[in-house]
Amino acid sequence: MELAALPASTAVWLATIAVLLLFGHHVCGRRYKLPPGPRAWPIIGNLNLIGPLPHQSLYALSQKYGPIMHVWFGSKPVVVGSSAEVAREILKTHDAALADRPKFSAGKYTAYNFSDITWSQYGPYWRQARKMCLIELFSAKRLESYEYIRREELKAVLKELYDSSNKTIVLKDYLTNVSLNVISRMVLGKKYLERSQNAIVSSEEFKKMVDELFLLNGVLNIGDFIPWIHFLDLQGYVKRMKALSKKFDRFMEHVLDEHNERRRGIRDYVAQDMVDVLLQFADDPTLQVKLERDGIKAFTQDLIAGGTESSATTVEWAMSELLRKPEIIKKATEELDKVIGRDRWVEEKDIPNLPYINAIRKEAMRLHPVAPMLAPHLAREDIKIAGYDIPKGTQILVNIWTIGRDPTIWENPNDFEPERFLGKNIDVHGHDYELLPFGAGRRMCPGYPLGLKVIQGSLANLLHGFHWRLKDGIKKEDLSMEEIFGLSTTRKLPLEAEAEPRLASHLY
Repeated sequence: MELAALPASTAVWLATIAVLLLFGHHVCGRRYKLPPGPRAWPIIGNLNLIGPLPHQSLYALSQKYGPIMHVWFGSKPVVVGSSAEVAREILKTHDAALADRPKFSAGKYTAYNFSDITWSQYGPYWRQARKMCLIELFSAKRLESYEYIRREELKAVLKELYDSSNKTIVLKDYLTNVSLNVISRMVLGKKYLERSQNAIVSSEEFKKMVDELFLLNGVLNIGDFIPWIHFLDLQGYVKRMKALSKKFDRFMEHVLDEHNERRRGIRDYVAQDMVDVLLQFADDPTLQVKLERDGIKAFTQDLIAGGTESSATTVEWAMSELLRKPEIIKKATEELDKVIGRDRWVEEKDIPNLPYINAIRKEAMRLHPVAPMLAPHLAREDIKIAGYDIPKGTQILVNIWTIGRDPTIWENPNDFEPERFLGKNIDVHGHDYELLPFGAGRRMCPGYPLGLKVIQGSLANLLHGFHWRLKDGIKKEDLSMEEIFGLSTTRKLPLEAEAEPRLASHLY
C-alpha cells in the first residue's frame, strides 16, 4: 500500500516513524556518531534480518559491519558487541552506565513484575538482591555445606544410568534430574517434585515449565520492540507467559505456605534452606527495600530454573561434542584413571587435579554458551564505546557466541579442541572477556559457582563411570547439532546415547 493512499493523519505518523528509524542518529537536535549497521526499514527496523537463531543472524551481520554495530529492533535502537575488546568496554569500563535492563514482557509476566535478579531494574532493590545472593545464598561456606546433597543426588543418577546400561536413553532427562534434585534440596529443603500422588506438580511437568520459561525469556517478542502493536500479541508469547506464570505461582505459593508453617512459633529458627533464608530477609526491618512475598517467589523461581537449566544444557552439549570425537573421550578417561583410579567416583575436591576434564568443560562453554547473547543491558546515560556514541535508552547485547568463534582469538574456532585451554589460565569467572558464559560485571550470574560445581561433577563422573556410544544407526558425523534459541540455547533434538559401565558394579 502506498503512503498517499492512507488517511492523512496515519500517513504523517508513519512517515515520522520512518524518518526516526532511517535517520535516528539525530536525537533532540544532537547528531550522534552511531556504530555502523544495516539501513532500517520503517516500522520493523532490522527485524527482517533476524532469523529463528538471533545470535547466528547477528553473527552474520557482524562479519559485514564489525565488532560493534547498531541495529533497530522495531523502534528500539540496539547496539551489539561481538568482540572481546568491545565486551570489556560494555561489561567493565561502562559497567555501571549499562547495568539496567529493558522492560520486556518476559520480566513483567514471568518474573513477578521485574522482581527477580535477572530482570529487576538497576537500583536499591537490585543491589540488595545481588548482595543477598553473593553474601548469603551463594557464599563459599553455604555452597560447601551443601556438598553432601550434590554428592548424594549425583550418585543416585549414576545408579539410574547403571540400571539403564546398554539401553538407549535421553541423556538430558538424567542430567536435568540431578540438577533439579540438587537445586530443590538446596533451595526448597526437599525434593518437592518427586513422583507421588501428593506432588503439587510432577517432575516431568516442571521440566517442561522450566524449558518454557527459558524459551519465553529469550524470544524476540515483537510487541516489546513495536509497542503500539503489543496488545495484539501477534506471536502468542504473552499469552504463554501469563499461563506459565500461573503454573509457577501455584507451586511457589505452596512452597512458601509450607515453609511459613514450619517456622511458625519457633523463636530462634535456624534456616534449613535458601527459601528459609529469603523469608528471614523478608522479616528483617533493617533492609533498605522491603522484600515482599512476590520478591521471594521471584528469587526462588530464579534459583530453581537457573540452577537446573544451565548445568544440564552445558553437560549435554559437552557430551554431544565428545561423542563426535571418541579420541577426546579416550584422553579424558586416561586422565581420570591416572588421577582417580577405578575404585571410586570423582569428588569435588578432585576437580582442580583434572586439567583435561576442565578443558573439555571450557571448550563446551566456548562453542555452546547457554546464553549466547547474555541478558540484554540498557544504557542509563550517554556513553562512548570504541569511539562511537551510545545514547541513553539504547539496548546493549553482547554476542558471546560470536566471540567464541572469533578467529583472531581462537585457532580453528569451529572445531571442538579442548587442548586449546591446556596450560592457559583462561576461565569463566568474568575476568577473561574471550570466554563469558556467565557474563561479567555487576550483572554477571551470581549463581555461577554452584552451576560450575554441578557441571564439573556431572561431566567428570559420566566419563569416569561409563563407556558412551551413540544409539544404533547414528554415525558420529550424522549427529545433529541444531539449536533452539531462548534465554538458554539447547539442542533441537535431545541427545540419545547408550552407556556401558566401566567401573566395578559395587560402586553404583
